[in-house]
Amino acid sequence: MAKESFDKEIQFLRMLVLTSGAYSRQQFADRLGISVHTFDKTIRKLKEIVGAVQQQQPEEQGRELAETIRFQYYDSADPMLLFLFRAKSLKESESQRISLLLAALHGQPLTAMELLDVCCGGLADDLPFPDEKTIRSDLKYLEEVGVIRREPGARPFRYRMQNDLVQQLSDDELMDLFDFVDVMANTRVPSVQGYLLRDGLKKILARSHDGRDAVEPFLYKYHYYSRILDEAHLFTLLHAIGNRRRVRFLYFSPKSEKSYASRNTNPLFERDTEGRQERTLPLKVVYDHQYGRWYLLAHNRREGTRKYRLEGITQFEEDDQVTEDFFQGKREELDHKTAHSWLIDTGAPAAVRVRFYNPEASQPNFIKERVLLQGQWGSITDEDEQSFIYEILVNGITEIKPWLRSFGSSCEVLAPNQLRREMIAEWKEIAAYYEPVREDL
Repeated sequence: MAKESFDKEIQFLRMLVLTSGAYSRQQFADRLGISVHTFDKTIRKLKEIVGAVQQQQPEEQGRELAETIRFQYYDSADPMLLFLFRAKSLKESESQRISLLLAALHGQPLTAMELLDVCCGGLADDLPFPDEKTIRSDLKYLEEVGVIRREPGARPFRYRMQNDLVQQLSDDELMDLFDFVDVMANTRVPSVQGYLLRDGLKKILARSHDGRDAVEPFLYKYHYYSRILDEAHLFTLLHAIGNRRRVRFLYFSPKSEKSYASRNTNPLFERDTEGRQERTLPLKVVYDHQYGRWYLLAHNRREGTRKYRLEGITQFEEDDQVTEDFFQGKREELDHKTAHSWLIDTGAPAAVRVRFYNPEASQPNFIKERVLLQGQWGSITDEDEQSFIYEILVNGITEIKPWLRSFGSSCEVLAPNQLRREMIAEWKEIAAYYEPVREDL
């Protein structure tokens, strides 16, 4: 799949999940900035990917993908949008060629020329035959990702499958490994690679000698699909940060009415987009556990420190490299600005003082335990049998507010006055939602 196409499908699937399939075709196309014809083409492509990757179709062949997401949400504990990563950057010819290479290497070590003969004899007639350079490029890629390894010895080099780990483990050990990977993939970030490893182990267990399927003792229901979709840019950004490279991308802010724009190469069809072309130096990637979002903190020559939500980044490309001194200087400047950030806020520091009320007749004190666990660098300054005072210095009050609000009636904001007034207003608004429709009810 082309890189631009993958951007489009990420935004397409994100909108599909957020709206639960409630948008009409025209509304969907308008929101993404595409035509209805492109909407229909993308739906067909996604159905083909689902069928090819998962090797199964929905029960009703005619059912729309939007309806599948809307009505079959609870049918599986697996994150269903993960199929897009399995199909990323692999064309049909590449997919079939790599499958033939892996199948041939599964039995015995082979040279590049022997693998070339295997591919030429196994590919479909309508697909172009590869040359030696293409095969060697595929072998280099598979070696880099750890799927195969080169055998020691003189030329011509032989390659073999790198599957010693799973072959040397017993079925019980494989089950333990599967359970560990399952827990880590569902509770840690980033998680896409863990999910792919989990699926691979599950297939190996299903093909075990005694025929047992992988029993899943832990069931998770995934809620933050954007977290998975945004990992498409995560490792590319981390690579750019590690190599001190600027990046260029088209960015759509959360307030933008559209979230995607096609890359027009024909000047006759150029049009203005609501996205903004950005050229910036990435410094740090931050994950927000509260809302399941990824953020990019970067340095811009004109505006200084900038913050981007990864969900708005499209058409990502690496740019020029900066010096080590320049990068470290901007990184230290960012660390200084975010030293008291609850998440990524770089506003003016505010001293927050909160009273937490202990739960009645509850041992252990889960309120205090949660504050100590999640309260970051804040501290408890005063305590009695009924309550305790928690104080922290943070940049701004916006980011800490959802955490405080999550404690409900067990939390009372004492300072600053602005935060206290905002909390009072929000709780009054929430209380108004529960007022009776009729006064005599």
